[in-house]
Amino acid sequence: MPVSQPTPVIDYEGSHYQTDFWVDQGREYEDRIERLILQRLLPVSGHRLIEIGAGFGRLAQLYDGYEEIILFDYSRSLLEEAVQKWGGDPRFVFVAGNIYDLPFASGVIDTLVMVRVMHHLVNVPQALEQLYRVLHKDSYAVLEYANKRNLKSILRWVIGKQSWSPFDKMPYEFVELNFDFHPEWMQEQICEIGFTTRQRHAVSHFRLPLLKRLIPTGFLAQLDNLISLPSGLYPISPSVFLQTQVKGNGNHLSGNSQNDLVGIFRCPNCSAETLDYNGDTLLHCSQCSISYRQEGRIWDFKVRG
Repeated sequence: MPVSQPTPVIDYEGSHYQTDFWVDQGREYEDRIERLILQRLLPVSGHRLIEIGAGFGRLAQLYDGYEEIILFDYSRSLLEEAVQKWGGDPRFVFVAGNIYDLPFASGVIDTLVMVRVMHHLVNVPQALEQLYRVLHKDSYAVLEYANKRNLKSILRWVIGKQSWSPFDKMPYEFVELNFDFHPEWMQEQICEIGFTTRQRHAVSHFRLPLLKRLIPTGFLAQLDNLISLPSGLYPISPSVFLQTQVKGNGNHLSGNSQNDLVGIFRCPNCSAETLDYNGDTLLHCSQCSISYRQEGRIWDFKVRG
């Protein structure tokens, strides 16, 4: 029997994502509107929040009302930047791993955030199944995706400068491991997995260099924030945010102390829901005899030993 190949994952390891994409790169408007939308959609406070694809921790200050904050990413080097900024706060837990096999036990997450990650997913249903699994019946998940049916794509298609139709429901890979999604297709995936969409916001309507140069960032972001919910009825913006809840997925399993971190982790190798502490920086799976280490504040579930 042939061995199945792992689902490809985009890897920002060793990149300069923070400085090459965000710092002084003219994306103040995008950063501002994403923060405003998250403030609208996230519960103000709670016990355990996780950000999937947290990178260098750009949005982490929005989670101040939570008792425990997990920053999760595939790239250890980006998480090292997050540790530099947030590692002094004991509420933060830094975890490196694969979204297609999340190293967290079922039902242990109260609030989940995933921004600027969906467009890198070659297998959206597989990833959504993992997100759904770690949530419980009272959880909220805020998910963002890149909208295939945006105004720029529609106009380019109408005048013949774009071969693919923005109205075709199937995902479009415009660069390797970079996808745009039709809102109806995404809604079907969300519902099929078991999420209920409470709100849908169309975001970043004014993501045009000329507008961003001529109009103050704060004004553009506030205007975008004002129209995001009504325009979410038929999104034609580049980005869409969803506030979702699970339809029913087990019990609330969150712990309260640092030692309860053992209870939130799961072995990504064999899916055992219980790991044993072997010292402060080592977790061991008795079922498959694999151990996972914490180095530099980062729990690494990509390296197995």
